[in-house]
Amino acid sequence: MEQSKGRRVILFPLPFQGHINPTLELANILHSKGFSIAIIYTNFNSLNPSTLNPHFTYHSIPVDLTENENSIKDPTLHLSILNAKCVEPFRECLAGLLSDDVNSEDPIACLITDPIFDFTRSVAESFKLPRIVLRTGGAASFAVYAAFPLLKEKGYLPIPDSRLEEPVTELLPIKVKDLPMMADCDPEDFYQLITNMANEPKASHGLIFNTFEDLEGQELATLRQEYYPNIPIFSLGPFHKCGPTTSSSSTSLLAQDQSCISWLNTQAPKSVAYVSFGSIAEIDQVQFLEVAWGLANSGQPFLWVVRPGLVQESDWLEALPDGFLEALNERAHVVKWAPQKEVLAHPAVGVFWTHCGWNSTLESICEGVPMICTPCFSDQMVDARFVSDVWKVGLQLEHGIERGEVERTIRRLMVEKEGEEIKERALKLMEKANLSLKEGGSSYQSLDGLVNHILSL
Repeated sequence: MEQSKGRRVILFPLPFQGHINPTLELANILHSKGFSIAIIYTNFNSLNPSTLNPHFTYHSIPVDLTENENSIKDPTLHLSILNAKCVEPFRECLAGLLSDDVNSEDPIACLITDPIFDFTRSVAESFKLPRIVLRTGGAASFAVYAAFPLLKEKGYLPIPDSRLEEPVTELLPIKVKDLPMMADCDPEDFYQLITNMANEPKASHGLIFNTFEDLEGQELATLRQEYYPNIPIFSLGPFHKCGPTTSSSSTSLLAQDQSCISWLNTQAPKSVAYVSFGSIAEIDQVQFLEVAWGLANSGQPFLWVVRPGLVQESDWLEALPDGFLEALNERAHVVKWAPQKEVLAHPAVGVFWTHCGWNSTLESICEGVPMICTPCFSDQMVDARFVSDVWKVGLQLEHGIERGEVERTIRRLMVEKEGEEIKERALKLMEKANLSLKEGGSSYQSLDGLVNHILSL
């Protein structure tokens, strides 16, 4: 603790759930190592400091996106507007923190921020403040992002519809259909966003990943050798298992329904299919009904997160047939949002049907829970391919959501022999995650390396 006394770190998360969680988890980890922590956050998707670590200082910056609400349909446009509107409020906030710093016992060591916030580079440089980049997704997907110029040169981008099932020979086992993309985006704008993001670490003082060497060692080696040979890369995940957690602290933007834990307490061990597609994904009403009937026909109890906004043109459960849930006689429990880490750690959960966002993927790996993968956009396709074909701890619904396929896949994982083998691999991977955090483990050593690196800046 004493070695880091008198050093402050500023963290600035991208204001979306999948980025906020790991950023604040990293803040907890650094605080446990003796650093003072300042969090800058936008009033768009605003944090609630009263639910967060009371030992941090919190600094809100005004970002008005009300006139640009239509742009949310195009995520790249939304992000570019967010980047543009954050610049001056961020500069003012940082200037205030640095002016307070002059007579402080806690000099500011560095800024840690998301590579999508590309404006932070020039602002930090103007104050001569070292900046470290935190990539909140996995190393495998970031290696694919870093390869975008090569993929464009080889004709894989924009993604050709006629070649979706073909392997990308430069990035095996990735297939063309696994390459990151976003619906409703102009392909050229998306390409620019990704190449900008992948270039950000080159001008930084380091790159942090929420992963561990036994999971993505090969991909981390590729990033170190081919793309970022001049900066240190730190893999110190899984963050949520690494830092101290307080039960009163919640980083969720949505209210968590604790009733699902009481319901899980009434279920047999490893009997429940847990279904959640994250905080942003959308499905149409036809897909929603296929999910519902696939779950019902599987015969397994299920806990289903139906977030308001998940089902297009629907507020919540209106698209379900009359009497659908009642007919299942307590075999189903539906909530608007769940305390996911608690759910995945619960002994009743036997499988996780997920969109394969990185946080969800890592949380499932850490509890040894096999996955069913339905990736929706961006890096989720790469994550899903690694779950099914590299780590082999889950199965992917390769041809969309169809009730018969859903039922068969749940049964393959929860009832049949194939599922036993996948469970065994999932438990071995869980053990590797735990070992990485213990003294002498790769993440433990990487955290020591990061602490010393920050102190040397």
